[in-house]
Amino acid sequence: MKKWSFKKIIKEVALFALLLFVFSNVLSYIKSPSQDDKKLPSFIATTIEGKTFDSSLHVKSDKPLLIHFWATWCPTCKMENSTIDSLSKKFEVITIVENSGDEEKIREFLKEKELSFQVINDNNGNIASLFKVAGFPTTFIYNKNGILEFSEVGYSSYITLYLKLLYANR
Repeated sequence: MKKWSFKKIIKEVALFALLLFVFSNVLSYIKSPSQDDKKLPSFIATTIEGKTFDSSLHVKSDKPLLIHFWATWCPTCKMENSTIDSLSKKFEVITIVENSGDEEKIREFLKEKELSFQVINDNNGNIASLFKVAGFPTTFIYNKNGILEFSEVGYSSYITLYLKLLYANR
């Protein structure tokens, strides 16, 4: 019988983590919504705090934009919420919550989880259909000219999204 050393265990765990990372990125790429047009879709919506968000104004902002579709009942979304919240303090971020109840319920969720990112409640799914969203979470990153740079389905780490936002800001 083989004896396992601490060094061998660490090596196996690191290899597993690397394979999991590669697999999840390949899966995210395959599952990403196909955008016929790489331009940011035009829509106007009101956040749950009553602010108007107009996607056409983004092109004039000269900053990258992260649009994140999620749901309060989605376990992967819950794991990713702190990442999106941290990024929202450094970049332009708008989140769009789906099938998660009325605005008061969403506000309670945000307060309980101590999240402060901007949220649009898209209960009817109109905005999600503009982006061809089929699963949650789905994240889009547009450059300062409103051209799609990246789209992902599933969990994304802080460093991955941060680097993609920096790239989109070039």
